[in-house]
Amino acid sequence: MTTHSSAPKGRLLAIGGHEQRKTKTEGDTSIEQSADFILERFVNELSSKETVVVIPTASEEPDEAAQDYIDVFSELGIKNVEVLNIRSREETKDPEALAMINRADGIMFTGGDQLRLTSIFGGTELLKRMAERYQHDPIVIAGTSAGAAAMSTPMIYQGRNDAGFVKDEIHITTGLQFMRDVAIDTHFVARGRIVRMAQIIATNPGCIGLGLEEDTAVLVTKGRDLEVIGNGLVVVVDGHECTGNTIAVIKPGEVFSIRDLRLHLLAKGQCYTLPV
Repeated sequence: MTTHSSAPKGRLLAIGGHEQRKTKTEGDTSIEQSADFILERFVNELSSKETVVVIPTASEEPDEAAQDYIDVFSELGIKNVEVLNIRSREETKDPEALAMINRADGIMFTGGDQLRLTSIFGGTELLKRMAERYQHDPIVIAGTSAGAAAMSTPMIYQGRNDAGFVKDEIHITTGLQFMRDVAIDTHFVARGRIVRMAQIIATNPGCIGLGLEEDTAVLVTKGRDLEVIGNGLVVVVDGHECTGNTIAVIKPGEVFSIRDLRLHLLAKGQCYTLPV
């Protein structure tokens, strides 16, 4: 899943959206005490609780999106929660932006529109530095909703929730490329996105599809070992042995067929290793 010869030293946390953003306090009955608090796990995975950088670039309301994470990470013991609110490619060249990435123990991409992330960060020195740190340092890079979808290549960026069975109805582009040959989709069960994931896999059965339900995540170590955390399902779609794939022979606007997809439905604590 990576072009590097050695496994990354960093970890990824891809979250399906709508994760709990409230810490558990004594006597608080608003959150089930048995629930798996994803953001707490993010903090626990950090090598140091010194600095977390929140990147709300994907959001239309970046200040509000960032404040949610400032509050929860501060409550969870992070000493410095910094916000890198980049709104243009020019701003990625700011030396302070690079300095923030260099001192981060963890990075959190908020939700919003994943095309904002790729169109602003794609091909920049700032993104290259994030990739270098992911490869060589024990940094944790997390993303929720759009922030998770942008981690992979290919990246889904358009397609109705209840659609996907018609050729060319789903659109993909190059993501931030922390994971390759993996397509991540979020809000997966709640928004009925299984068919649109199937079309992505039909276009390239060498990819693995990861469908993340809300308040559910995968923690990725060594670039390919996945652990499910959170309170819903992760759906793995594997097309390596598929048959009857008509995506290349039908015309745009026609319904595609594919057979022998393998599906894995994984709950909290389950593990999965991506194929080499």
